[in-house]
This record gives sequence, structure tokens and C-alpha cells, in this order.
Amino acid sequence: MDLKLLTYIVVGLSFALYIGVAIWARAGSTKEFYVAGGGVHPVVNGMATAADWMSAASFISMAGIIAFAGYDGSVYLMGWTGGYVLLAVLLAPYLRKFGKFTVPQFIGDRYYSQSARIVAVICLIFISFTYVAGQMRGVGIVFSRFLEVEITTGLITGMGLVFFYAVLGGMKGVTYTQVAQYVVLIFAYTVPAIFISLQITGNPLPQLGLGGSVASGEPFLNKLDSVVTQLGFGAYTVGSKSMIDITAITFALMAGTAGLPHVIVRFFTVPKVRDARSSAGWALVFIAILYTTAPAVGAMARYNVHATVNTAVSSGGDLFAPEASLKYEERPEWMQRWEKTGLLKYEDKNGDGRIQYYNEKSKNEAFLAQAEAAGWKGNELNVDRDIMVLANPEVAKLPNWVIALVAAGGIAAALSTAAGLLLVISAAVSHDLLKSVFVPDLSEKGELMAGRVASAVAVLIAGYLGYNPPGFVAEVVAFAFGLACSSLFPTILLGIFSKRMNKEGAIAGMLSGLIFTFGYILYFKGIFITPLAENVPANWLFGISPEGIGSVGAIVNIIVAFVVSRFTAPPPEHIQHLVEDIRTPRGAGQAQAH
Repeated sequence: MDLKLLTYIVVGLSFALYIGVAIWARAGSTKEFYVAGGGVHPVVNGMATAADWMSAASFISMAGIIAFAGYDGSVYLMGWTGGYVLLAVLLAPYLRKFGKFTVPQFIGDRYYSQSARIVAVICLIFISFTYVAGQMRGVGIVFSRFLEVEITTGLITGMGLVFFYAVLGGMKGVTYTQVAQYVVLIFAYTVPAIFISLQITGNPLPQLGLGGSVASGEPFLNKLDSVVTQLGFGAYTVGSKSMIDITAITFALMAGTAGLPHVIVRFFTVPKVRDARSSAGWALVFIAILYTTAPAVGAMARYNVHATVNTAVSSGGDLFAPEASLKYEERPEWMQRWEKTGLLKYEDKNGDGRIQYYNEKSKNEAFLAQAEAAGWKGNELNVDRDIMVLANPEVAKLPNWVIALVAAGGIAAALSTAAGLLLVISAAVSHDLLKSVFVPDLSEKGELMAGRVASAVAVLIAGYLGYNPPGFVAEVVAFAFGLACSSLFPTILLGIFSKRMNKEGAIAGMLSGLIFTFGYILYFKGIFITPLAENVPANWLFGISPEGIGSVGAIVNIIVAFVVSRFTAPPPEHIQHLVEDIRTPRGAGQAQAH
């Protein structure tokens, strides 16, 4: 069957499944809209949390980061999975015991301050819109490639689908839709990985195949190291980052994960306190299936691309021999298809009609001399790292049904996270601003309608940001995680474990962490403006990159919060008793509406 038709069928069937689930699980009350009624089984919630978390960034981009960064890419695996350990141990059961609907509501009530609630809403909306813009962009890219439509058409289709099941179903509909999306995306990710691992190492388990051997008997990672170093790239299994930077980035990603509002809210949907911690454990299990597969996907995709462009990679011949370089006119169909997207580009710099793919900026003088002697005049192939997972089954010449499955999985990953983020935004607007601050007499019916209207408006804004992404979208990992790590995470943590922390300390801490982290990223990344300094280790504070500065921002938050709280009045007596009660995670009742 034709690939385009098969892709339409597979993606269409997955859409029908999502819409059917949304209709079946539609929300009929504010409790169902915000927290799925508070009765989701921990295993189901763990699966929904995994789908909510494994966004387009995890499904599409993470393996690409690992493919090109190698060892240094491991910080994303450690940080993004480690965050769930922090959630399970430090946050989830206590927040469920508190029994509210949203993160800003916890902060507002715990710190007895509407100002604190509003600051938390601002942080939440900024983080969520940063994320959702990337997800909608991912939807557009997947649609434009696999369904062969304009990116605008892909965005509009994705917006319509998210609008339907997020606005109609609320958290209840999204929860059960995300379970279906998890099943789709995990099959789409692991099936190609199994095929490719079998092809390269003969082992059906990608996790074991990564440590296996190629046909010649040489360990696969040794073979990959040999190939990339011979072509002027850094060794795949050796990192270039300093230990302090790796530590800072890992912690920023961990604490950022634990502080992300759309992740935290999932633990408000389970019946009991114990279930919140159990949900985090199940989420970690379901996430681990993809995250332990990602290193193999990235490494094998990198190997296959080099083997496609240079035939001597797999044969063990001379990489610099003229006949080893692929003739451009004989390039495979997958390269021709991706060239149309602009994410893969070729430029014949030496006019020989062949493709030379190597590191022209290598500091190895002997290698550069060898490349020049072979007639190479510069790298001629630019491969966007975000295509590695999507192109992987095509590169490996897998059956069309596998390629179609990957398309459905990529769309599921982007849509599942987009829906969760949009619900968090709508809850912040309707519940934390309208109901709690501006219109306290708003009825439940009116609040539910306001939540749906807020979701609809958020979908439109997300679609616009996906079509015209602002400058900061490209820095979503550094910015969104750094912001969550430096603003919300310390404030929630102190709210649970410090009876002395008051509203003045919490507000000062959030603002300090937010401003410091944003300012540092702005200084080196140049969001909306030209960078003020070159983004190199010599210029970084303590040798910490912008990706890891959220760790320092969290420390700034905590120090400022403690200092300010010591020079201001302590919290009221009933708040201190509330903190003591939260720290005993037993006897949580139903989620409280107001």
C-alpha cells in the first residue's frame, strides 16, 4: 500500500480513538474538568502522566540530541527521569493531602496571599505557553512531512483535535485520551527500535543491542566511536561538559520536572495520598520504557546516517576513498523527501557530485589534512537533529506500516502534552484568577464554561505561537525548566516543609529566582535581543551554562525567601498547623473545589 495512504489510515484511526474516548469521558462538573473527579486509578494515572510528559521534545528531539551529543546527552535522561523521584518523595503525596485543584491554589492558600497566587499564575502561564508552542510546532512538522500538507494545515488540524477533547472532556477526557496516546506512542517508538537493533546487532532488545556487537564482532559503540572520530567528530562515548555543568543541568531538569504545573496537577486526580506516590512510581516505569530505548535509537540513527552517506562505514573500508561517498543522484528516497522540508540540506562544495559528511571544524589537524588530500572542500550535508526519530525507519528501510506508525506516535506525543498544558492554563485563568480573585461568586456552571472558553482561547494562542514561534521557543528546555526550577519548585517545597516560611518570603523568593534565571538566559541566549555576551564556558558564572542556571536560581530563591521571612511576621497559627497536617500524608479527603 502507498505510504501516504497508509499514513492517512493509521493516523486517522488514532484520531478516531482519541475523539471516541473524549466523548465517552467528557466532564460534567468542575471537579471532573480540573482533576478528573479525583478517582483515577494510580496505574491509569501513571500511564496518562507518562503520555503527558513524553512530549514532542521527548519523542522527536531527545534521541536527536543523544545522536549528536552522545555522552553529553545523558543529562536529559538523568534529569527528566530523576524529576519523578523528587515528585514521588517530596511533593506528590503532600500536595494530594492538601486536596486542591491547582498549583497556584496551593501557593495562594498556603501563603495566605492572593498576590502569591497571582505570581504563581504568571509563572505557570509563561512556562505552559513556552511548552505548548513547541508542541504545536511539532504537530505541524509531523503533519507536513508524513501527510504532505502545508504546516499551516497541519497546525489547524492539530488545534481542532486538541480543542475537541480538551475543551469537551477536561481533565477526565484528557486523562483517558492520554492513556490511548501512550499506547500509540510507545509502540511507535519501540517497534522501529527493535527492527533496527536486529539489523545492526542481531539483538531484538535495543537496550541490550546498544551494548552488543556489529556483524564483524566489534562492539557497536566502539564501531560508532571509530567512525565519528575518523570523520572529525568528537568521540560518541566521551563527554565535553564539565562536572559542575553536568550536575547543574541535571538538577535543573530534575527540579524543573518536579515543578512543572502540568505534571504536578496529575497527582491531584487520584483518590488517596498513597495513590499519588504510587502514580509517580508507575509513571517512572512507563517513561523508562521510552527513555531506556532512546540512547539506542539515537546511537543507531547516527550510525545509519553515516553508513548511508559513506558506504565504507559498514564495510570497514577507506572512508576517504572517492567511491565510498554516496553519489547525490543515487541518494535514497528518504533523503529526497526530507530535503523538501528544508530539514536536510546538501551543497556540493567540491563539484564531484558526491556527498561528504564530516566535521569541517575539527581541531584535529591531521584529519583535516587527510580530508583536504581526498579533495573534500567542506561538509556538504546538514541534518537537523529533530528528524532523527521520524526518519529512522526510512533510513533503515523498514516497512511502510512502521513509518506510518511513527507518524501517529509523533502526533500523539505532541497532542498529549499540548492538551495537558492547555488544561493547566485554563484552570489557572478560570479557577485561580476568575473564581478565586476577580469573581468569587461565580457559579460552578459559570466556572466550567469559563474554563472551556479559556481552553479555546489558549488553543488559538498556542496555534499562533506554533505557526509564528517567538524567539524563546528554541530555548524551551533551558528556559521552561530553569524557570520552573527557580520559581515554583522551591516555593512548593518550602511551603510543605517550613512552617516559618511566610507570604513575603515566598513572593520575594519566586520573583528573585525568576528574575535571576531569566536575566542569565537573556544575557547569553539573547531572547528577543542580541546576546550580551558570547555563550562560552569562559564567560559562565561558576562554569554553569544557561541550561543549568536554574539550579543557581533555585538557591537564590531559597536564600532570599529565608532572609525575608526572618525579618517579617511569621505565618498565622492556623497556617502553621496546616503545614504540620500536610506533612502527615494520611486521611486526604476528596479534592476541594474552593
